[in-house]
Amino acid sequence: MVTSSTTTETTEKKEIERIFQGFSLEVERRLTSEFQKPKKRVIVIAGPTACGKSSFGMGLSALCEGEIISADSMQVYRGMDIGTAKASLKDREEVPHHLIDIRDITESFNVVDFYYEARHSCQLIHGRDNSPIVVGGSGFYLHSLLYGPPSGPPSLPELRKSLEDDCEKLGPEALYDRLEKIDPQYASTITKHDKQKIVRALEIVTLTGKKVSKLSWKNRTKPQNYDFRCWFLHRPREVLYQRIEERCDLMLRDGFLDEVIALEKKGLRGNTSAAQAIGYRQALDFIDSKQTPQDYQHFVDTFKQSSRNFAKRQFTWFRREPIFRWLDLDSVSHQEALDLVYQDYESL
Repeated sequence: MVTSSTTTETTEKKEIERIFQGFSLEVERRLTSEFQKPKKRVIVIAGPTACGKSSFGMGLSALCEGEIISADSMQVYRGMDIGTAKASLKDREEVPHHLIDIRDITESFNVVDFYYEARHSCQLIHGRDNSPIVVGGSGFYLHSLLYGPPSGPPSLPELRKSLEDDCEKLGPEALYDRLEKIDPQYASTITKHDKQKIVRALEIVTLTGKKVSKLSWKNRTKPQNYDFRCWFLHRPREVLYQRIEERCDLMLRDGFLDEVIALEKKGLRGNTSAAQAIGYRQALDFIDSKQTPQDYQHFVDTFKQSSRNFAKRQFTWFRREPIFRWLDLDSVSHQEALDLVYQDYESL
């Protein structure tokens, strides 16, 4: 005999099973929908210094309702305007720019900061149904955006002090030479005057026994939520070098030395990365000299040479980045180049 109590329990059990079955089907439907959802696209425009990345990014933004994310390690600093070829206020009013003027010169900013700030900017831009356009020539920063932030062992105070003492006694060039023999790939991405990065690299090598270029990107979970459309803009060497020299001359006419003097009063020398940036280090050396006409000419010559050397390192870095497609801006018209990148962005 079946009691009313048993009947009630059976009915409740079936109802619970029905609810759970419906819940499971809904979860499965949502997960399937999520996995099938196309990744949101992000345009990445890289290239050597003075090749025309900024103007290209501005032109591209007009085609796809874009907002620009700076991938320049020095444009984050307020006051570092002329020497970093920072976008003008007019350009920034016309097109939203991100990761520009977000730090004081006394504050730190590194590749991990860039990774999280840049991805947050992408989320905000997509939330407005606009197109993120990452523009810059910092290979290390762009690599972190594409593949995840680097990792490394924590600093060991005793070892760090020993390396810093060696740097003071022997000079950063001597430690750079040591790093170049151990890890030429990473050494090619920094200058021989960047004390902070040289010391940190040698610290990592000593602690792990492995190259920075191998270790620092190990065991990362590659971000999967963006479809990056990456382009490396370039020009023939003789054309690029002429553009670099003209840009350096323009910076000097626009008051670059006055900018460095003002930044020095605000603490530029205390920021080792900013103080070693191309142009800024050479300007500080000139300020420290007797400032004779010969000293000034030496400053101008080394400023231009350092800029050309930086462009060479940028070519070297991006040759190792298979995801980037190369586009010679002298082989097509400006509009043809823009259309090519835009059509690729619009394609599935």
